[in-house]
Amino acid sequence: MPNIYSWTEFMKIGEDISDAHLDAVINRQKANECCTLIYTSGTTGNPKGVMLSHDNITWTANAAGSVVNLKNGKDSVVSYLPLSHVAAQMNDMWISLRFAGTTYFAQPDALKGSLITVLRDVRPTSFLGVPRVWEKMQEAMKDIGANSSFMKKKIGEWAKHKGLQASYNIMNNNPSLPWGFTLAKNLVFKRVRASLGLDRCKTCFSGAAPMTKDTLEYFMSLNIPIYELYGMSESTGPHTMSWSDNFRIMSCGKEIPGCKTRVDKPDADGIGELCFWGRHVFMGYMNMANKTEEALDPEGWLHSGDLGKHDIDDFLYITGRIKELIITAGGENIPPVPIEDAVKEELPIISNAMLVGDKKKFLSMLLTLKCKVDDNGDPTDELAPQAVEFFRKHGVMASKVSAIIKNKEPAIYKVIQEGVDKVNAMAMSTAQKVQKWALLSHDFSISGGELGPTMKLKRPVVLQIYKEEIDNFYE
Repeated sequence: MPNIYSWTEFMKIGEDISDAHLDAVINRQKANECCTLIYTSGTTGNPKGVMLSHDNITWTANAAGSVVNLKNGKDSVVSYLPLSHVAAQMNDMWISLRFAGTTYFAQPDALKGSLITVLRDVRPTSFLGVPRVWEKMQEAMKDIGANSSFMKKKIGEWAKHKGLQASYNIMNNNPSLPWGFTLAKNLVFKRVRASLGLDRCKTCFSGAAPMTKDTLEYFMSLNIPIYELYGMSESTGPHTMSWSDNFRIMSCGKEIPGCKTRVDKPDADGIGELCFWGRHVFMGYMNMANKTEEALDPEGWLHSGDLGKHDIDDFLYITGRIKELIITAGGENIPPVPIEDAVKEELPIISNAMLVGDKKKFLSMLLTLKCKVDDNGDPTDELAPQAVEFFRKHGVMASKVSAIIKNKEPAIYKVIQEGVDKVNAMAMSTAQKVQKWALLSHDFSISGGELGPTMKLKRPVVLQIYKEEIDNFYE
């Protein structure tokens, strides 16, 4: 293959370069100079060039790897996210370099379906999955479970009950395991791990976006705890991490040693803007001094734009993003993610939910149904098996998204309304209730522009693409 070198061939390239020249190049590198540029995803505005120094990268790689006790030469990862993203650079490149890990590069179509094959081949010792990857695994396993025999279903349900109980015990520092756990592990959990290529995986992580409690508990029930990370490009990736000794469901863990968090202007519930301090904080935005001044205060604290709080044990919880807050016409500030997650948990047929209502009198929601994707990773009109099974239980034989929407299938629209009503019943106020909703003709995707490279929802883009549907809510 062109541009692929063996190590011997690679070393020969430098034979004509003198040590003096090499030393001069190395000596020009300074710890406080820019090493790389990471462009922000642009989910809340135009992308900005984040300048990360050599010290940012080497310090963060060492600190993050040390937290989870990586051993030199003992660990391996699968790289499948774009290396232009800070999570991929830190996890797949810099940490692997620092701890002499092995990085296996997946095929370009990994997120379109081939990732699971690579995982089975590689069997990595650590795996970082963005939430959508874990959700896709969950959906695929549920589809397999739905087609299993009655006996296998019962064994699976029993094992998952034991697994969830054991995972919560471990999370709460309770060393006892429920009776039957070892049998469940041998009958079910080992086979599931092997089928996912995670049988050698010591730590499974999630980052780049929040995960739902439903997905976290699903994997906990299979004895696969997923440890959430939190950070941003401007903090060279991770700022807080969860790991085996420090884990709380729905929390993104505790600060990496050497980093500090300040909750700025907290409200009565202790929720405020999260500010970071440490050697992982970036140099600034390239050629954007005004934006840098907005992000970094005079004392060196990075203002994240995220809202969050600490619990009594210092675990960090993210509650929303300032720029994503919906401010209704009545002046109420509403974080959309908790409401969106609640709807998805209540309605397993929903793939994506996006709350709208900024400067409006009430909240509305755009919904998409779970569907199959084609070889390019684009959504098709074919409903996912899980959705088909759900619909048949409600007397609807449709197998296409278009059929559901064209007929405004009464039974399904009724079920969705009932799910929304249940979420509304938990609302803190009338302003936080979803008054109207619409099913879209196709799911969100990267190629469609609604999702970023790590499958994060690009809200400004969705507002533009579906302006007509949104306007219909408020006519």
